[in-house]
Amino acid sequence: MIAEEILIKGLKEIDISCSSGQIRSFMTYLAELKKWNRAYNLTALKKDEDIIIKHFLDSLLYIKAFPEGELKLIDAGTGAGFPGIPIKIVRPEIDITLIESSRKKTAFLRHIARSLRLADLKVLEQRFEHLGEEHERAYDLIVSRATFGISEFLKIACPYVREGGRLILNKGPKLPEELIKSGAAEAVLEVLKLRLPITNDERNLVVLECEYLPPL
Repeated sequence: MIAEEILIKGLKEIDISCSSGQIRSFMTYLAELKKWNRAYNLTALKKDEDIIIKHFLDSLLYIKAFPEGELKLIDAGTGAGFPGIPIKIVRPEIDITLIESSRKKTAFLRHIARSLRLADLKVLEQRFEHLGEEHERAYDLIVSRATFGISEFLKIACPYVREGGRLILNKGPKLPEELIKSGAAEAVLEVLKLRLPITNDERNLVVLECEYLPPL
């Protein structure tokens, strides 16, 4: 299958609809990621199929844990834009801040934001744990993809979510072991057990709540 067919097949499997314009945005993202990757080593994945499944579609699984409507979201440690940019393409009404400490990766993220004309998408070149007071209690959702352990994520992210806000992590089959070791099971609001399209690999979307917001 060609890249576009793989994407459309995967979207159908996870029951997410995209317009033709959104499909084109994903194909532009794919082409630019591969081009920049040759110089900047943005991702270890090289094949179209792997990028589409393990980056694009894997990122879109997060949407299954989102409420409807306008939201303000942080993607912490986004790398080459995952999961934030695929989410933004499909849910353009979400205000997203991408946080990444690598200068090369943030240069790519700004290039993609311009290329795809993504409004309300901010790129911050810094470490998540160094966010300033202006971000305190400012976000509805904070997501991250394989960057943080559960207990670490709770400690760093909770000051930045509004009352009733949520943290979401994507974890693999070793989630039960991590919950036991972390001692953070009480913070788990919900675990959505999902399958990655086409590969059928197991994914666990862990939705966490902050009972209180500790000071920075």
